[in-house]
Amino acid sequence: MNTIGNQFYQNLGKIFYAVAASDKVVRDEEFQTLKEVIKSHWMDIDNIEDEFGMDSALQIEIVFDWFNANENELHADDCFNDFKDFKKEHESIFTPKVERTIWRTCIAIADAFYGKNKAEKEMLAKIKEILLG
Repeated sequence: MNTIGNQFYQNLGKIFYAVAASDKVVRDEEFQTLKEVIKSHWMDIDNIEDEFGMDSALQIEIVFDWFNANENELHADDCFNDFKDFKKEHESIFTPKVERTIWRTCIAIADAFYGKNKAEKEMLAKIKEILLG
């Protein structure tokens, strides 16, 4: 489960990056909001640790930050597609509570900088479709 758990959190980093990067600009406010939500919601989801003994939920922040630092490496749509594929392969991880927490995190990121713009709304619609049906 630890390997899948780490992959799960890494893919969450991708989907949250997809929201922030959907308008081609990742704002500091979006990253700060993500860090706050990780501490307030994601750290308590389970007790899976990475290979360094840290809470695997921190993988969300690490992956998001890596994509942000290497913005030319992966496009928001690529991150979305990676998450979508992971979700299809590991449906059982995505309980209603987890899906709601993902959705609320996406909304918080999109609202972090003066509300949602058109690109963010389009990304949120795609995410909502794969999460909430």
